[in-house]
Amino acid sequence: MARYSFLIEYDGSPYKGWQRQNDMPSVQGALETALARLGESGILVQGAGRTDAGVHALGQVAPADGVDGSCTIGVVMRHIAVVTNCLRGATQMHVTTIGLDLAKNVFQIHGICEDGEVAFNRALRRAQVLTFFESLEPCLVGIEACGTSHHWAREISKLGHKVKLIPPVYVKPYVKRGKSDAVDAAAICEAVTRPTMRFVEVKTPEQQAILAVHRTRDLIIRQRTQTINMLRAQLAEFGIVLAKGIYHALQFAKQCLNGEQPDLPEVAGDVIFELCDQLRFLHSKILRCTRQMNKIARCEKRVALLRTIPGVGPITASAIVATVGSGKQFNNGREFAAWLGLTPLNRSSGGKERLGHISKMGDQYIRRLLVLGMTSRIRSIRTEPEKFDPWFADILERKPSRVAAVAMANKTARIMWAVLTRNEPYKVRSI
Repeated sequence: MARYSFLIEYDGSPYKGWQRQNDMPSVQGALETALARLGESGILVQGAGRTDAGVHALGQVAPADGVDGSCTIGVVMRHIAVVTNCLRGATQMHVTTIGLDLAKNVFQIHGICEDGEVAFNRALRRAQVLTFFESLEPCLVGIEACGTSHHWAREISKLGHKVKLIPPVYVKPYVKRGKSDAVDAAAICEAVTRPTMRFVEVKTPEQQAILAVHRTRDLIIRQRTQTINMLRAQLAEFGIVLAKGIYHALQFAKQCLNGEQPDLPEVAGDVIFELCDQLRFLHSKILRCTRQMNKIARCEKRVALLRTIPGVGPITASAIVATVGSGKQFNNGREFAAWLGLTPLNRSSGGKERLGHISKMGDQYIRRLLVLGMTSRIRSIRTEPEKFDPWFADILERKPSRVAAVAMANKTARIMWAVLTRNEPYKVRSI
């Protein structure tokens, strides 16, 4: 016997939308009558409860009766056949695709059937999301790749559904007009069915844990930079100028904490002491995160493979592995470089090729790590070119250093993709 779940909306009050009469049964009596009639029809009901969008069975919404589009409990009590017909119709309706618009508490779902007919577009509370997907047969679920999307993709996948994450920038063209949760969910449902759509690989909890370390370290580095800038500004007001570089700022902070403070008013001296203490504290946090990244790099095989590439250290390698995993979601190395924003913008038209500056799309953090890594290798390439691919030495002869560093980062990104997908260490090409 088929099992269905149906939910009845109270809409804040069980009597909203009609006036109660003396001969009307109670709400509890109406529910019992509805359950009894469904049982007589051979339909086993899993449960009934309060939701935000009316009578549902396998996502099929009962016809709205209110001016505001609500379906009240009064309709169910007076027209039990509405519920029964709704459930019987669900047996012939198979939801194939769902667009899920995530939020903190109120989610929006948009489902379509095999023939493209809209099955439902309604809101769900956070506690109702997994219960709703449990009642559905396995289908395709599209979600925008945003905060918490990887968590929900993993949870919904456990229920047998096929979940695909879409970059928000690729969903925007399918938004018909206006901005609302219902419109966004419909756009996601439309975008996920496109054959040429590009998707984001769902991250594992281990990958997200590594990224958490990276994001925390990046945040603390910015805070350390802010503290150093404030320290320099305060000291400059009293005619004290610190030499450039973080090393000199840390040395000054160490001397200040050891009691070797400059001749300043007492209040200003206390401020400088607090800034120096904060600077040393943030620097120790950064060192702790760096040690944790080195520990992760020693345990992860793919990170070890990426570290065989010149200019790629444990921080860059672990960030790549945590972000893209195996890299097989990209068809080739150029797609990976383009995803990082290291390829030039193409504005060609009318048979004329026009290439601009790099797009700077995608993951800014990884792109910055790659460019900094290649910048640090320029001096080594000029002094010992035999240890590197001849292409690097050639590009340094033809282009300025900064332009060459970006081009080298593009080349390195393609090498990274090849190393990850082939699962082989990097081999230097001989001249």
